[in-house]
Amino acid sequence: MKDFLETNFLGNMSTISVLDILLAIVLSFGIGFFIFFVYKKTYRGVMYSAGFGTTLIALTMITTVVILAVTSNVVLSLGMVGALSIVRFRAAIKDPLDIAFLFWSIGAGIVLASGMIPLAIIGSLCIGLILLVFVNQKSHTHPYMVVLSCENHEAEVKAREFLAERVTRMTVKSKSAVKGAIELNIEVRLKEDDTDFINTLSDLPGVNSAVIVSYNGDYMG
Repeated sequence: MKDFLETNFLGNMSTISVLDILLAIVLSFGIGFFIFFVYKKTYRGVMYSAGFGTTLIALTMITTVVILAVTSNVVLSLGMVGALSIVRFRAAIKDPLDIAFLFWSIGAGIVLASGMIPLAIIGSLCIGLILLVFVNQKSHTHPYMVVLSCENHEAEVKAREFLAERVTRMTVKSKSAVKGAIELNIEVRLKEDDTDFINTLSDLPGVNSAVIVSYNGDYMG
């Protein structure tokens, strides 16, 4: 068994030059920074997290170093698999696009450490350009939520008729009614990027208040 380990496992070690290590680390930092740049430009949430962006850079570099160690030593690769199998990550991912950036960082680090530098660079550039084009593409049918408060049913009907004339589509999401007050949450699609009609809507007889907010399906604000 000792001879088998020495000839088949311990003998399968390849030394990596310092120049190759430094080149891999520098390239991984460059690609990680590019991923961070794309993430910052395509972020669509409410509060930007600088920590997550820095994590993308660190994740690319860490993956590169780990893959370099695994490819240079078979024994170390077996131990690495066992060590990583007990690690559990419980960070909450709120935006599905964040998962794509995490996999992008890990994939770029693996490809780069495998020696396929052109694939890592060209692939990252193509992915970054595609994300910049499609994520930042503005839609003219961006949804909004109108929070409407009326005194009675008659005021509600007039407010909904007024609203229907000024939007392309409207859908009642929720409605609550108590004595002397009716509140509606209505999803609307604007004809133009103009919200001045909300001022006229709030001045209609029987309308207590009218509020319009941007809506993306997860939050309002």
